[in-house]
Amino acid sequence: MIRNAVLHLSGEQPVVVDLFELPEAVDLGVRCTNMRTLDGKRPVFIDDIKAVFFFPYEHVRFVEIPARSLVGTALEVQVEEPVAVTVPAETETLDDDNLEIDEDFLRRIREV
Repeated sequence: MIRNAVLHLSGEQPVVVDLFELPEAVDLGVRCTNMRTLDGKRPVFIDDIKAVFFFPYEHVRFVEIPARSLVGTALEVQVEEPVAVTVPAETETLDDDNLEIDEDFLRRIREV
């Protein structure tokens, strides 16, 4: 089971679901359970979040499966750790005293 996948439906807010299997091209739709909104609440259009839901592909914009949802499955992927970017100490700073105002440019802006 693929937990916490995000299902983006046409004309609706995204919902978080648990997928029984990875969607494939030969499928007619997406089969899922444990449907909830992004904040964890029950959507207003369903009665029981533990029911099994089937959404035909014509109502699905796309399925978002975060890498953390695949942990412990055969589909687990390696996620690279983000690299911190530092600014070199020798960066140039702008000298505000040397900035020139282009009067012609300002005049054109005022005319608009």
